[in-house]
Amino acid sequence: MVLLAWLALAAAGFVALGVWQLERRVWKLDLIAQVDARVHAHAVAPPAPPDWPTVSAADDQYRRVQVRGVFLHDRETLTQAATALGAGYWVLTPLRTDQGFTVLINRGFVSPERRDSASRADGQVGGEQTVTGLLRITEPKGGFLRANDPANDRWRSRDVEAIAQARGLGDVAPYFIDAEAGPDPSAWPRGGLTVIRFPNSHLVYALTWFGMALLSLGGMVLVLRERRRREPPAS
Repeated sequence: MVLLAWLALAAAGFVALGVWQLERRVWKLDLIAQVDARVHAHAVAPPAPPDWPTVSAADDQYRRVQVRGVFLHDRETLTQAATALGAGYWVLTPLRTDQGFTVLINRGFVSPERRDSASRADGQVGGEQTVTGLLRITEPKGGFLRANDPANDRWRSRDVEAIAQARGLGDVAPYFIDAEAGPDPSAWPRGGLTVIRFPNSHLVYALTWFGMALLSLGGMVLVLRERRRREPPAS
């Protein structure tokens, strides 16, 4: 009886896990649809200071935005990057917007030999510029197992607050913007390299849990058959 109870409990648990994975799959598909709509929507103005407290990954991540202002190239920050073009750096440059606040712009990727801004002087554009790109949520503390090191100017993630503090910036938006690719594909930095990927293996997980539930039920059947085989024949 104890074994049957455990098998029944296991089957119920596996079914519950399978149903939960199906619910997660519905949620993930809805999230993918929302993000796809944001990425391909008409660009809108990014959240202004009064709206900053409500900015979140759920509501704003990958929203297509457009902002105008002047780059502060003397305060750019390089953060480690791994892209389809290889390993290198993201170039994060503060943009003083015409709305009066500052936002970090991920202008794109540069290879290690282009780390020095003097090696890409043509890309250090001056004057008022219009930037279109995707709103991204800050990446605090650092990368996987490696923390940012502001004291030595070593950055593993795009931590807006820490970078703003290190560069002496004020009124900085709590997000950054991944700039779209520019008209010249050979120019540095190379924009438009944002990778949008949402793993969606929930159906596989659900089938696995349901399969485990069937195995548990099969075990119950075998136990019952064995018990009946061992029962003495009725007199």
